[in-house]
Amino acid sequence: MKQVTLTATTAFGLEAVVGRELAQLGYPEQQKADGRVNFHADLSAIPRCNLHLRVANRLLLKIGEFPAPDFDAYFDGIRDLPWEEWIPADARFPVTGSSQKSQLHSVPACQGMAKKAIAQRLERVYDRTLPETGILCPVHFDLRHDTCSLYLNTSGDGLHKRGYREQAGEAPLRETLAAALLQLSVWNRERPLIDPFCGSGTIAIEAALIARNRASGLLRGFASEKWPAIPAELWLQHRSEAIAGINHGDCEPILASDIDPRVLRTARDNAKRAGVDDIIHFQQQDVASLSTKRKYGCLVTNPPYGQRLNDVQQAQELWTTLARVTQDWTTWSQFILVGSREFERFYGRKATRRRKLYNGTLECTFYQFLGDKPPAMDRTETRPVS
Repeated sequence: MKQVTLTATTAFGLEAVVGRELAQLGYPEQQKADGRVNFHADLSAIPRCNLHLRVANRLLLKIGEFPAPDFDAYFDGIRDLPWEEWIPADARFPVTGSSQKSQLHSVPACQGMAKKAIAQRLERVYDRTLPETGILCPVHFDLRHDTCSLYLNTSGDGLHKRGYREQAGEAPLRETLAAALLQLSVWNRERPLIDPFCGSGTIAIEAALIARNRASGLLRGFASEKWPAIPAELWLQHRSEAIAGINHGDCEPILASDIDPRVLRTARDNAKRAGVDDIIHFQQQDVASLSTKRKYGCLVTNPPYGQRLNDVQQAQELWTTLARVTQDWTTWSQFILVGSREFERFYGRKATRRRKLYNGTLECTFYQFLGDKPPAMDRTETRPVS
């Protein structure tokens, strides 16, 4: 089967998490860079990774790389790549891109030139004008230090678009980041989970998908599903394998609460569309009423932090309340994403560790408070990804 070079893009700080996902999918040999994990594989990796990656933003297929110190080199380098191996004569091929520390810094100008260079190549090969009425083959260029890398975007829409969230509350957490928070915690399906600020339910739903071993991409389509260069039977095979791999067994409770009944309705609808509403318990509840008799669970949450509610004082009061109601939860581990460096002062305790993450463009801190380990896991529990 044809070998290709692939890049899983991700938010800064999550490269190791995506790398671990790829290793679990059978691709341990990787090269990591800021926001990217590169690896070599055969064509089957395209459906497998698009269906199963939970934290990556997109999966890109590398077409080529070359020095691009000026527009002539840039144009010629793009035109000389074998686009016809992937793009049919009638395909649509919109171009996106980025430029960092390069002489060619105008992204719109580079987009237009890339489009023209690809069209020139395809018109010559196919000996016809390009109607661009067919399947979608999105092109992406990445200019860094005067070197240009060219890709096809195999995912199409970002992988955070799982297909279950038609509605979201105020300032929703992306599905990919929610999955990352869970994978950076010590939670697994054998431990109870609580999110006391669940909003539209993203953390709880992503946890339920993990607990069920349900592939995150099962409800959606991907741009490369229609590419002639990728046999359709590969997609059918990997979708069938993903469905067969769903775990319908019992797991520990996943509890999600919020004070707002409107967002809870949205959360329940989202969970139903995701096919996991039967293993999540949603409850309307003020965080001040939060309690549990269970032990050795994980609290994973993204509470309000002022920037999104435009009310810093209210957010700080919620942090203090959460600290008070959980102060005796010594067997519980808590993982809290907040866009404030003052969180520990209001929480009244020092985190076991902290990790800088980005919620969109907002710099946040993921505070991790590790509780007592379950006796059976005393020697075997997996710690968060470093």
